[in-house]
Amino acid sequence: MVYLSSYIGGSYKQDGIRIPALLSSENGLLESLRKNWKGEARVLIVSADPDNIERNDSICKIFTEAFPISGLSIKEMTICDQRNKKIVEKIPTYDVLILSGGHVPTQNKFFRRIKLKEYLTDFSGILIGISAGSMNSAKIVYAQPELSGESIDPGYKRFFPGLGLTKFMILPHYQNIKDDILDGKRLFEDITYPDSYGREFFALVDGSYIQIENGITKLFGEAYRIKDGKLEQICKKDSHIVLE
Repeated sequence: MVYLSSYIGGSYKQDGIRIPALLSSENGLLESLRKNWKGEARVLIVSADPDNIERNDSICKIFTEAFPISGLSIKEMTICDQRNKKIVEKIPTYDVLILSGGHVPTQNKFFRRIKLKEYLTDFSGILIGISAGSMNSAKIVYAQPELSGESIDPGYKRFFPGLGLTKFMILPHYQNIKDDILDGKRLFEDITYPDSYGREFFALVDGSYIQIENGITKLFGEAYRIKDGKLEQICKKDSHIVLE
């Protein structure tokens, strides 16, 4: 079972401090996770930035509390980063694998360095992609420019191989970034739309996700297709469609 999300919840900020909270129940996500969850699950999180130890430990700590209070019991939760990258060799022994959010190219490089795609071959549990983790799950990844200078850097690669879990290229957090300006250009109209000619991207708002089960791919929640320079809403909140 694969869930490729924009955001799964699990925390909120209060006075600058991140507090554990329930996972998102929007569009049936938490209900579906509970239905498919194995009790006392062994969970492995693969980080987006292997060198950001403080952030990685914070993510692991938050989820260690958020999952049980969401009705998802865990036996252990571990995060894979630069300190223990060889743990990917034990992926088949885990029940749940979480691909964390972050900077897409940075995470992609880490995935390739630890040969994550190779070790996923024998994994039969639940895989949850979050933001960048969902983007890097595609066969071909579209790394939408994000940081200042990326859209005008001739050396910045916008397309590269991913994990091959799906053919669908995801753009998360659409509700937050749809009006963004990057390097003096409109992120979508001036950058992403032109990149969509001959391709299609799927823009998800937080709370929406793609689910892959038994070879069937479904999209849940508000989402938009960007294809050949045009934007079209293809699904609404609390609804779902079959993509393939």
